[in-house]
Amino acid sequence: MSSQSTYNFILTSRPEPNVSLITLNRPKALNALSTPLMLEINKALDEAENDADIGAIVLTGSERAFAAGADIKEMKDKQFAEVYTSDFLQNWTRITQVRKPIIAAVSGYALGGGCELAMACDIILASPTAVFGQPEINLGIIPGAGGTQRLTHAIGKSRAMEIVLTGRNFSAKEAEAWGLVSRVVGEGEGEVVKEALKMASTIASKGRISVQAAKEAVNSAYELPLGEGLRLERRLFHPLFATNDQKEGMGAFAEKRKANFTNN
Repeated sequence: MSSQSTYNFILTSRPEPNVSLITLNRPKALNALSTPLMLEINKALDEAENDADIGAIVLTGSERAFAAGADIKEMKDKQFAEVYTSDFLQNWTRITQVRKPIIAAVSGYALGGGCELAMACDIILASPTAVFGQPEINLGIIPGAGGTQRLTHAIGKSRAMEIVLTGRNFSAKEAEAWGLVSRVVGEGEGEVVKEALKMASTIASKGRISVQAAKEAVNSAYELPLGEGLRLERRLFHPLFATNDQKEGMGAFAEKRKANFTNN
């Protein structure tokens, strides 16, 4: 079922009953991430977040490019005062605040802002054709939407320094070996999206409350010392025993049947 909203730079659909698919749709620009496109992504994320039927979200681009970077034509003439006073790129943070899981299905180029957008998602699945990189140094700037931070968390300081300071691209195989992507899927057009939708359907079949608690707990591991993270984990764990889903899940396990979660 298609979204009720009409968009100019993205496509939205519901290919599975409880999964929202957002597809970047600027093919002539290799899905370059302009401000209007990012605002449309944010609106689609808001709609998915507020739709009680949606349990997981897939974000993808085209076979040629997930997103080849931020829109350089939009940025090239900007001045310091303009980008500073407007907090340029601040609208890129909405994706990190979505409570429902987001899977990036990456084919082709995921460079600069495209790599940052993929890293802002919760899980990255990559086609063998995927190419990642943070080439901003070649433009006289640095990554400004999480590239220096999330890449370092994902692949370590030395590799992140190499990628950011040289501007070189790296393959899906390297990204998998370094832990940036969950896995590289089989070859074939559309295979990475099919696999992402399959994974999203699996996640959406679980209880919404426990899924969102699990996402919050895992994300906290990036930001909190271990002791604080463990305390947060327990604080998220204990209230789940007040949910019907916990009773249903454990009851189904004991009775050797499939759980029927009702998300309450």
